[in-house]
Amino acid sequence: MFAIIGLVLVFVMIFGGYALAGGKFGLIIKAAPFELMMIGGGGAGTFLLANGSQVVKGTLRDLKRVFAGPKWKRDDYRDLLCLMFTIVKLLKTKGVLALEPHVDNPHESALFARYPRIQHDHFACDFIADTIRMMTMSLDDPIQVEDSMNRQLKKHHAEQLTNSGALQTMADAFPALGIVAAVLGIVKTMGAIDQPVDILGKMIGGALVGTFLGIFLSYGMFAPMASRMAQTFEEDNQFYAIIRDCLIAYLQGHSAPIAIELARGSVPTHLQPNFHAVDELLQQLPADPLAA
Repeated sequence: MFAIIGLVLVFVMIFGGYALAGGKFGLIIKAAPFELMMIGGGGAGTFLLANGSQVVKGTLRDLKRVFAGPKWKRDDYRDLLCLMFTIVKLLKTKGVLALEPHVDNPHESALFARYPRIQHDHFACDFIADTIRMMTMSLDDPIQVEDSMNRQLKKHHAEQLTNSGALQTMADAFPALGIVAAVLGIVKTMGAIDQPVDILGKMIGGALVGTFLGIFLSYGMFAPMASRMAQTFEEDNQFYAIIRDCLIAYLQGHSAPIAIELARGSVPTHLQPNFHAVDELLQQLPADPLAA
């Protein structure tokens, strides 16, 4: 919502100020299609040139984050705390082998199926499953497991930020492409140097539209969009940190309630439930989560 308001505000304030200052839109409207073809088309070309197919597809897919915000919402964090409480409790009471059928195929597990948004997130499921699978192979040193989990989180986060970085790279290219368009406009003007002053003035004005559009597209639209996309990735990364904190707390010997309380601190502040809200949620969970 704020992204839409911000985008509208950018257009209204910039073009509104230009109009109130007595500016005429005729020249901009006439020159804009050709300048946008050069700048926008050139920017799209540099985007494809600089990135592989996975990054291109990922960036286009993640553009919705600019307006929709982070993937994980308040209820998702509560669901994750409930799921991790259940997992740690089972590890404490029934042992790691009781979870083996669920970690072998988490996407069809009845335990994970209670939380469909988490079950449909491949990284979250694999992150949990792979770590518990390491425990079944007797890797239970908290320091070694935490190091392994941190490396996975770092890799996943870096891959996500590649998409916002690709968008930022394109934003950085727009001002230079605007100058290129303006220079070509000046070249065109110099080819008509024998024309009357009023015609030359319009041609120079049209060339300067290219510089304006390049800077406007960069700093008024795409750079803020890249920044917002990166912010959503940063926030969503905390979702997976909760998984790490819970499982490491279990390996350190803490009880399930303590593990959840330690992990609750990783929930983004504006989405973080208080202690009593989490306690009420945990009390509503079934006594035997593996019961048919």
